[in-house]
Amino acid sequence: MIKHIVMWKFKEGERENMLLFREKLLALKGQIPEIRAMEVGININPSDRSFDAVLVSEFDSLDALKSYSTNPLHVAVSEFCKGIRTQSASVDYEF
Repeated sequence: MIKHIVMWKFKEGERENMLLFREKLLALKGQIPEIRAMEVGININPSDRSFDAVLVSEFDSLDALKSYSTNPLHVAVSEFCKGIRTQSASVDYEF
């Protein structure tokens, strides 16, 4: 199994779009079969070194993660995010 974690910082004034992005991302769970588990959290304890939101998701394999990453539904959500974020970071690991 692969754990895929992504964190984002969003531009000032983008809170509504951040929440819309969260909804769009969570909707992928029912639309992309490779997703085994997914949660998206909004940071409730911001600081200078923290991110605004995080995705924690699980996939059967790296191939399944790649399929998810290139799925047109995911690409569309990712493009939406690129317009409202300032920074992102990710990590993938086996568990």
